[in-house]
Amino acid sequence: MTDKFDKAPAGSPAGQAPVSKGATPAPENIKAIPVPHVGRWISGIVVIGLLAALGYAFSQGNIQWHAVGDKLFDSSVVAGAGRTLLISVLAMVLGVILGVVLAVMRLSKNPVTSWVAWLYIWFFRGTPVYVQLLLWFNLALIFPVLNIPFIYKDEMTDVMTPFMCALLGLALNEAAYMAEICRAGIQSVDEGQTEASHALGMTQAKTMRRVVLPQALRVIIPPTGNEFINMLKTSSLVYAVTYNELLRSTSQIGSTSYAVMEMLFVASIWYIVMTSVFSVGQYYLERRFARGSLRSLPLTPLQLIKVNLAAFSNRPSGGVSA
Repeated sequence: MTDKFDKAPAGSPAGQAPVSKGATPAPENIKAIPVPHVGRWISGIVVIGLLAALGYAFSQGNIQWHAVGDKLFDSSVVAGAGRTLLISVLAMVLGVILGVVLAVMRLSKNPVTSWVAWLYIWFFRGTPVYVQLLLWFNLALIFPVLNIPFIYKDEMTDVMTPFMCALLGLALNEAAYMAEICRAGIQSVDEGQTEASHALGMTQAKTMRRVVLPQALRVIIPPTGNEFINMLKTSSLVYAVTYNELLRSTSQIGSTSYAVMEMLFVASIWYIVMTSVFSVGQYYLERRFARGSLRSLPLTPLQLIKVNLAAFSNRPSGGVSA
């Protein structure tokens, strides 16, 4: 058995390989210089230029900007915004309740209830909201008297007030869309959940109420939030049935003060503010219902700002070392 000899030359540190005469020293750290993105700078400058040109055009237009500020919090405008919120919330609540009922009817094994729900959805999704509002508003032309035997009887013109026409037109139309959203949410729940509930002795109604619907909310909530934001804007169509909401309030002021465009700007500002507030609420609601399906929740906007600021402050001033 041969012994192992240390082949390192005398005088060299133990464990260090000898350096040959033609060997080059180790290279220094390379500083990576980022590639300049000229196209990004050009596109950014072009966009800023277009925005500046648009702002300059509006500043030079025949617009009474002081009227926008003066009428932004006018009592009639604020009252119109309140009525817009009221009709939107009530129509959405009725639409959600009726939509859940229609979704359950659509999924029922009873062919009568299933087809009735399908016909309802087919009709209200197939006709414009504006037409539906006008149908309710002119219902007295074909039914002058609302007569429910032994319960209620009155003139249809007294029953179908602008508020009632707006509420029915928006709510019944929204119910058709909510029915499809709820149906998709219910069908997203695994069938094993229903089978297990039935095995425990739960009835079909109790299974739907206690097991299926709570799990389906995770799928139902996000599009429902979008539907409500859309409802806030769609509520402007009730102008046709003389309901005094935000758009009608601002239009009346514009017609009397000859500040038509300025009052439309006022209405736009109020709509943007309302949709922005409810969009933030929708984000946190979706985040709450996502707790059971995601391992880690997405960062909130405030947390994202803090992370980006921390990353920017910790960024090295020089190039990136390789």
